[in-house]
Amino acid sequence: MTIEAAPVEARLQALCELSAQVRDLMDATALTDVQEPELTAVTAMLAEATARLRAVTRDTPRPFEIGPDGSLRHLGNAVTGGANPHALPLVVERDGAAVHARLSFRPMHEGPPGSVHGGISAMILDHLLGQAAAAAGAAGMTASLTVHYRKPVPYGTPLLARAEHVRAEGRKSWSEGQITALDGTPLVEATGLFITPTGWTTHPAPLP
Repeated sequence: MTIEAAPVEARLQALCELSAQVRDLMDATALTDVQEPELTAVTAMLAEATARLRAVTRDTPRPFEIGPDGSLRHLGNAVTGGANPHALPLVVERDGAAVHARLSFRPMHEGPPGSVHGGISAMILDHLLGQAAAAAGAAGMTASLTVHYRKPVPYGTPLLARAEHVRAEGRKSWSEGQITALDGTPLVEATGLFITPTGWTTHPAPLP
């Protein structure tokens, strides 16, 4: 049986819209100051909604797949996946062997009061460093990640993130990147070592 592409895409769009609503819910939960009766009522509503979604489930989030435009996408990815409520989702653009993105963290990403948790910043940079390696034809798995925190990273503020592939030795490759304020002030800097597993194809990979 053949599944028509249009209904599949409509369903995926609805899934991404659901995930966006859940992100808003997570922020609202982190910031709400309503009283206990309202919290109890909302909790009951969410329990009912959760049960409806669990009526039919997958074993894992959505895998890599080819979109209708022929591009590779990963809607379940924790950084870029539109169908993953944990994701920003980050939109990554390529410039040769470098990648960049504009981003704005959310209240649910708070670590120190008023600032983004360092682990969230590291996750974003790990993803971008890996994408830079892939853009240079050296796609691999993270072997090490060194992060330097220069200044507190605010949430609710537009920021920039960039990474570039800097060198390769056999199956090893290194990328460097940073998250900055719009004026270029460094907030977080990172270097990553990536190792291409034996048997992997090592030509420039498409972005998810």
